[in-house]
Amino acid sequence: MGEMADELDDDHDDDDDARAMGLAIDEARRAVAHGDVPIGAVVVRDGAVIAARHNERQLNGDPTAHAEVLALRDAAAVIGHWRLDDCTLVVTLEPCVMCAGAVVSGRVGRLVFGATDPKAGAVGSLYDIPADRRLNHRPPVTGGVRADECGALLRSFFADRRSSSTGRGDSVPARKDARADEWDGLESR
Repeated sequence: MGEMADELDDDHDDDDDARAMGLAIDEARRAVAHGDVPIGAVVVRDGAVIAARHNERQLNGDPTAHAEVLALRDAAAVIGHWRLDDCTLVVTLEPCVMCAGAVVSGRVGRLVFGATDPKAGAVGSLYDIPADRRLNHRPPVTGGVRADECGALLRSFFADRRSSSTGRGDSVPARKDARADEWDGLESR
């Protein structure tokens, strides 16, 4: 798998989480090339990265093409089944409702995320789907790993997006419902 064969320790210490988040951040940066919001995700199993993806909603015209969903699909294909209970999903931004639901449905063993998402976060910010006792799976969650770096990547992307032409004419205006205190104008995941 080339660069995805990066080895990480199995005991899930802070250094391993930070290193895996670095790989997710690298993946997030790839999204910018095709105009997608820079969110990246990696799936780690037995200390190795088995899947790495970034947002591809703009690239593929697919509203479900979030980094987390794509990485979980790839990981399931590598493993050969849908149960990801021995895997850790590492993602640069707190998952939304759809992605948090995929974590629960895929029985992901552990979730690690970087920056919180005050507009759409479903792992503590607006909702807490992985901790909902009514659901049949509640993975351990570690948030805030390299959060400043993850947040800076998003802020930079949206600042650039607002200040430059995107091929749709003039600069992209801020959404009417976007609040200034949310990622300095985080318009859309």
